[in-house]
Amino acid sequence: MKLKDVYPLYLNNKAAQPNSDLVVTDKYTGEIAFRTALATPDVIDEAIAGAVRAAEPMARLAGYEKRDVLSHCVARFQERFDELAYALCVEAGKPIADSEGEVTRLIDTFRIAAEEATRNYGEVQPLDISPRARGYMGMWKRVPIGPCSFISPFNFPLNLAAHKIAPAIAMGCPFVMKPASLTPLGAIIMGEVLAECDVLPEGAFSILPASRDGADLFTTDERLKLLSFTGSPGVGWDLKAKAGKKKVVLELGGNAAVVVDRDADLDHALERIIFGGYYQSGQSCIHVQRAIIHADVYDRFRDMLTARVRTLKSGDPKQRDTFIGPMISAREAQRLKGWIDDAVAAGATLLAGGGCDGNMLEATLLENVPGDNDVVREEAFGPVVILSKFTDWDAALAEVNDSKFGLQAGLFTRDLHKVLTAWDHLDVGGIVVNDVSSYRVDNMPYGGVKDSGLGREGVRFAMEDMSEIRNLVIRRT
Repeated sequence: MKLKDVYPLYLNNKAAQPNSDLVVTDKYTGEIAFRTALATPDVIDEAIAGAVRAAEPMARLAGYEKRDVLSHCVARFQERFDELAYALCVEAGKPIADSEGEVTRLIDTFRIAAEEATRNYGEVQPLDISPRARGYMGMWKRVPIGPCSFISPFNFPLNLAAHKIAPAIAMGCPFVMKPASLTPLGAIIMGEVLAECDVLPEGAFSILPASRDGADLFTTDERLKLLSFTGSPGVGWDLKAKAGKKKVVLELGGNAAVVVDRDADLDHALERIIFGGYYQSGQSCIHVQRAIIHADVYDRFRDMLTARVRTLKSGDPKQRDTFIGPMISAREAQRLKGWIDDAVAAGATLLAGGGCDGNMLEATLLENVPGDNDVVREEAFGPVVILSKFTDWDAALAEVNDSKFGLQAGLFTRDLHKVLTAWDHLDVGGIVVNDVSSYRVDNMPYGGVKDSGLGREGVRFAMEDMSEIRNLVIRRT
């Protein structure tokens, strides 16, 4: 399969090729894979103006019309499955099997949104709570918030863009999207498919690759009513500070932990932690970074995990048996390599991996890492897992909470009481039992607390953020 040499941007529903200034590389070979148009500030301004004009006609779209647009996308993504997976493998360096899995999730997300497009329910509310309200009744409905701004990341360029685009269409919100400059093609293909839908009013969508320096309008323009950003915590909180009066939804990072209790199925926990820790080279905000293991099974599980990590095949992501592909850049690989070396210099034990060649960082496993090291405290965002041990369940939960992040956590235990205690006390957005923190289904509420963000995604929950409640009170007497 071969990609095109040049791709357009999408401005107010239409392909445009003002230039071909954005160069995108094959993340494994380092060679130029393709070029795309790069949106300048005047193009972004024109797109926002188009979204403003489209707000009213988008809000008037019937539920079945929005459903049909989303269903069209589902059908076209299925037809273009292999193309989407190959493009993702090239531009992100994601192993082809994992790329196919992300295309499946893209399709799932649009299918869920198609179903939700006709379920924009409200509520009838009794108001007669006191004599003065006798004879009054109330009801409310959700209405589209208006033009939205979306900024999506490089690590899941299909599915995380889908979690913004699909709810916006289902809710009836026009949008402008800035895909990650390192991986813009998935969003551009989504724009190509949306452009086939004549029912969408002009200005309903714009897909605009842009440099960070030229993209301030996505954040600061007051015509936009919502900013939804997925990416690094430092950038996300900075954007929130600049966003002004608009609503802001942030899906940021984490250093997620899993707890393996002594009654856990260790063989199952092993396979899931391998997945959660090293899937797509650990470049996921909910990747397993910290594994907290009961002392009674620690030595056994450490040895099992060490042996398994050493067998993981790294290399060309286009080869179906590759499990560890490249990180997004050599700079990111060297950053994390530096953190690993610092931990070892501070007394940590390197159980597996630790080597780095360009943007290929080996799957790495550490134990005895001092708690103040960057590889523990910060978001690694790469293929490294840190082991520690516990004897007391409450102490294990406290260790999970000992983080500035709070996205998701995983628990491996058969004790329901411990599960419920964790549900009460873990300061995270989600808890996954007998699986890893990395597990996500695309209709569940997903998001974090503390430095991990604001708001929730998952189609129905994103639709709520993209709407306002409009109340109606009727006096009947």
